[in-house]
Amino acid sequence: MERYKNMKNRAKLVTFGISALIALNILFGNLSSHAIKAADQTIKPTEAVNYKQVNALDLVGSPQNYLNKKIKIDATFDKFSTLGLDYKAAMRESKNYISFLIKRTDITSNTIPLSELKLIIKREKAEKLINLESGDKIELTGNVFSNALNDPWVDVDNIKVLSSKTKTVSNKKEPSQIK
Repeated sequence: MERYKNMKNRAKLVTFGISALIALNILFGNLSSHAIKAADQTIKPTEAVNYKQVNALDLVGSPQNYLNKKIKIDATFDKFSTLGLDYKAAMRESKNYISFLIKRTDITSNTIPLSELKLIIKREKAEKLINLESGDKIELTGNVFSNALNDPWVDVDNIKVLSSKTKTVSNKKEPSQIK
């Protein structure tokens, strides 16, 4: 009987010891992960990205000079597109990205897009720019990630609307609005 009591006490002691070790591991594991997260937030300085102001036609003329560079372009928005997506040499999948076109600045008599410049932006960001219209003045920032086909391919980080195209408002009522 005494032997049985000793075995029972040992089992309780082992169970208690294992429970205590698990509890300490969880406690210190959680505390250390919180301490690391807090340290990460305070140690990492916000990094200021310097974009180089570039003329879009200069970029198209010599894309190799801008490869892997952060750039900024002032332009006139033309339209969203799928141009350049899913091309293996500069892969950006159409399910995650959308491209857009800007207007050429060297031709003023007609509206012609600068299709040699592949501007690609994540769909989540593009969805926030749904109100962009052809003719809106924009500033775009991004990184030239490829010069495939001797064209510049730009991952666009941000689009800032500088001015919206003037919208004409008609005084005519729609037929459904006439009483």
